[in-house]
Amino acid sequence: MSVLPATLVESTGTDLPHETLHVVKGRRSGLTISIAVHSTVLGPALGGCRVWTYDSWLEAVADSLRLAEGMTLKNAAAGLNRGGGKTVVYVPRDVELTPTLRYQAMLDLGDAIESLGGSYMTAEDVGTSAEDMAVVATRTAHVCGLPSADGGVGEPSDATAAGVYAGLLATLERAVGTRSVAGRRITVLGLGHVGSLLAMRLASEGAVLTVTDVNPAKHALADAIGATWVEPGEAHRVEGDLFVPAGVGGVLTDTVIDELRVKAVVGPANNQLASRSGAGRLAERGILWAPDFVVNAGGVIFLAMMNEEQPSAEATAERVDRIGDIVAEVFDVAEERGITTLEAADELALGRLREPANA
Repeated sequence: MSVLPATLVESTGTDLPHETLHVVKGRRSGLTISIAVHSTVLGPALGGCRVWTYDSWLEAVADSLRLAEGMTLKNAAAGLNRGGGKTVVYVPRDVELTPTLRYQAMLDLGDAIESLGGSYMTAEDVGTSAEDMAVVATRTAHVCGLPSADGGVGEPSDATAAGVYAGLLATLERAVGTRSVAGRRITVLGLGHVGSLLAMRLASEGAVLTVTDVNPAKHALADAIGATWVEPGEAHRVEGDLFVPAGVGGVLTDTVIDELRVKAVVGPANNQLASRSGAGRLAERGILWAPDFVVNAGGVIFLAMMNEEQPSAEATAERVDRIGDIVAEVFDVAEERGITTLEAADELALGRLREPANA
């Protein structure tokens, strides 16, 4: 279906500014799949597929809408000629996602994407992998991030981590006057693929690290890299230079912001602010915040550029590293105009959307 249910309008408060909302029940899996395409102004939409558990399918659809809009901003700010879209596969809490059910869901996803006629391309995201994308690719060509063994470019975690690192250095330089992480006190909240890569790199360069994750098994990584472990709920209270959200979104609530004891916040987690007002609250406290959709764009840059007709690993790496320059530009605009870094980043992205011919 392509019409937003009235109940969803009431729950999200949106009139659907997106171009397309495609919600289907997979004929094989029986799972609800929501594909939201927010914008194709700059080009076909690109955004990953999230497989996640929600309380209802309406929550899953709402999440796809929210994430798709974020992808439009991310792709635009990164300088890509790509629009924004997102897929969410809804797994009810009482359903076990067996290997067979996952396989069926990926086939259903491929069919759903193919029906959109090339306006949207997907990739792996939370809850999916390059191997899942290989299954999707049996039903549609509009997918990227396949395993190298299947002729793909693999998962984008390394590129995401490299981009975050570039953004982190730019943030550190603006906050404390140096790009060297040696001796700097940095707390990493979340040790998934990207968080772990980032933590290991920072440790190797002499940062004084505090780390945590909801998975206690990650304690082994903390021991291996010589980092101090704290419980997840205490990480934001650790005094230091940088706080690095690298897990789930919404971590920067009013309470967390008020309890932060750092000079700056920069990290790969999506949708870090619990509400937009958090950007102003951080600024009022004198805490520099690097907008997440600018900082974590390395993965989507990698997927977009390495799936071009003539991909260049060198050009892709250079574009990923340029994230640091974009972060610095956001800081400059925010300071010069007396606005938040969120507003500055939004302006950067929206400027490209208003003038796509010059993108």
